[in-house]
Amino acid sequence: MNTTLTFASLLVVAVVATAAQKLEKTNPPALAKPNPGTYTHVVKSGKLLFIAGQTGVNAAGTVVGPGMKEQVEQVMINLTAALKSHGADFSHVAKTTTYVTSIAEFRSAEVAAVRAKYVGASPPANTLVQIQQLADPAYKVEIEAIAVLP
Repeated sequence: MNTTLTFASLLVVAVVATAAQKLEKTNPPALAKPNPGTYTHVVKSGKLLFIAGQTGVNAAGTVVGPGMKEQVEQVMINLTAALKSHGADFSHVAKTTTYVTSIAEFRSAEVAAVRAKYVGASPPANTLVQIQQLADPAYKVEIEAIAVLP
């Protein structure tokens, strides 16, 4: 009876703690400011960090260049800033989803080198999708990430 009561009490505490878990939403200053009511760059839930799709836009809100390489470099800079805002780095990234307007351009050696510079020899799980157009016709790539915080 005592064991059952203890187990039930622990179960209630666990359920209440999980239900009470809050979402922490942030827009790090190193990232372009989203238009009001559109999205949040980073959402933290417990040890999970969800990073909105990052594009080749710098903190001033300007697309860094027309090429895939330049835009991928900026995307990785943006993801790094989002991760650092919560004490993480690319080693904590479990999953990315990459949207591109050209898989051939994304798979070029020069773009692969940029990506490897950030993810290293042990990249996260990734889904690569080619689409006709991103939110702005100037965008060539958008990458979202899920990280597990230390």
